[in-house]
Amino acid sequence: MALVLAFVVVCTTMSFTINMHYCGETLVDYTVINKASSCGMDQMASSLGNTDCEQQVIQKSCCQDKTFSAAGQNELKPSFSSFSLEQQLFVTTFCYAYAALLAPQTTASTDFFAYTPPQLVRDIQTLDEVYLI
Repeated sequence: MALVLAFVVVCTTMSFTINMHYCGETLVDYTVINKASSCGMDQMASSLGNTDCEQQVIQKSCCQDKTFSAAGQNELKPSFSSFSLEQQLFVTTFCYAYAALLAPQTTASTDFFAYTPPQLVRDIQTLDEVYLI
């Protein structure tokens, strides 16, 4: 679920441009980042040797370039400076308290290596035993 939400956030904030080159009604080339390459018909029309300027102006090229741009969101979160001082203090205190809650607790272990048990005066366990006959 987290990966899906992260993917949605990335896709909505990303902006991109698609460049397409059409020759007549046919899509010849498209690119997402760079300019679409031409099919070569524009260079052929200009290299035919037409020296008459009026002929070149009247003749319309069959090729055309189209661009599709999708703009993403720029502002997803309000800036921290738009919070009041009390709100900033609350957020800081909450984060500090939550971090202290999750911090590992260290417990002091008591080692009894130097402890010697007291001497037995009487064996109390055998005195307290009850035998049923």
